[in-house]
Amino acid sequence: MTQIKREFLAIDDLDVAGATVLLRVDVNSPLNPETGSILDDTRMRRHLPTIGALNEARLVILAHQGRPGSKDYAPLEAHARHLSGLLGQHVGYVDGLIGPSVKRAVKALRPGEKLLLENTRFHAEEVAIKKEEAFNNTLLVKNLSALADLYVNDAFAASHRAQPSLVGFVERLPCAAGLLMEHELSNLFKAFEKTEGPSFAVLGGLKVDDSIRVMDHILSENIVSSVLSVGVVANIVLMAQGHQLGKPNISFLEKEVPGYQALVEETKGLLKKHGGKIEAPKDLALNVDGKREHIPVGDLPTEHPIFDIGIESIGYYTHIIEQAEKVILNGPAGVFEIPAFSDGTFEIFRAMARCKGYTVMGGGHTSAVAEKLRVEKRIDHISTGGGALINYLAGKRMPVIEMLKKSKRMYDEGAYEAT
Repeated sequence: MTQIKREFLAIDDLDVAGATVLLRVDVNSPLNPETGSILDDTRMRRHLPTIGALNEARLVILAHQGRPGSKDYAPLEAHARHLSGLLGQHVGYVDGLIGPSVKRAVKALRPGEKLLLENTRFHAEEVAIKKEEAFNNTLLVKNLSALADLYVNDAFAASHRAQPSLVGFVERLPCAAGLLMEHELSNLFKAFEKTEGPSFAVLGGLKVDDSIRVMDHILSENIVSSVLSVGVVANIVLMAQGHQLGKPNISFLEKEVPGYQALVEETKGLLKKHGGKIEAPKDLALNVDGKREHIPVGDLPTEHPIFDIGIESIGYYTHIIEQAEKVILNGPAGVFEIPAFSDGTFEIFRAMARCKGYTVMGGGHTSAVAEKLRVEKRIDHISTGGGALINYLAGKRMPVIEMLKKSKRMYDEGAYEAT
């Protein structure tokens, strides 16, 4: 594959030593409802390399936690304490985003020191203002940009959102990608390169509407040569092909996939549009009183719930994945949490690890499964994004990526020299 030309500024493009840097991260974490303490610091740890790369700067960190009305909508004091422990260095905290106390705390920073400001979503402008052209003139952006020299965005998981703290600084400060953001974008740009050999997207899990949009985009743009459907996505494809699934499986769709009938009709259209490029399993694994039993799809409908793809399909999918030039995976092949029905998911992951082509994974539990199988180091890229990755794969607008590209153009044109 050819080398991708970087379309955004990175930390190594800028002189950060001694500069005051605004760093936007995504450390939105599960919290203990009683104590407010961090239950899982995975997202926080993913930003440590970027924080380390900015160690010579006066670092002002921006982040959010939860959303208005949610149980995990909380101040970031506990995050500052936890981050201090991870870094082995005190991280200051101010319970505000603008005002005299914030200004004093930022001005008092010395090179190497770090300060976490309050939850960005506590500020009304962050959630209430929707027009991006208005972000530049928000109090949040005007006040913080006046205190800073540079802005770094490392929040890939929020890159599909347009909010002042995420995209509002581009007119006022040079904006660069953090190391996590740079890693995500470089790998996803590479995943979207055209290939001459066979390339596949393996789409599964519960988010069928997202997967339908992804398969249409990546097939229309010739990003992959075929889509291999698994999980609930495969069930919808099978219905679009004319198969009846049986009562327990329809009941599941009614409960877990609202409006599934419309998705079946939409998938019928995709099958006509893309010919034989959307594949479904040839056999399925049923949960029969807790035991795994296989049936060919020709024997549908069934009185038992479908919990995985079948052994023939596993063999076929894994064989072609191993030979592929590129594989993009999003979502599991079945109810992998139950050992008897983990075969499809686990064997596809192992096949991706054996694949000599370029491999990308994303989706809810992907990283945890890859680590459990000890294949994470043999996958070229495991994305940290959920909704962000889906939006990217579906060709939807990505405001943060657009902002970073715009800042690169402005920087190259000298637009920041007078600021």
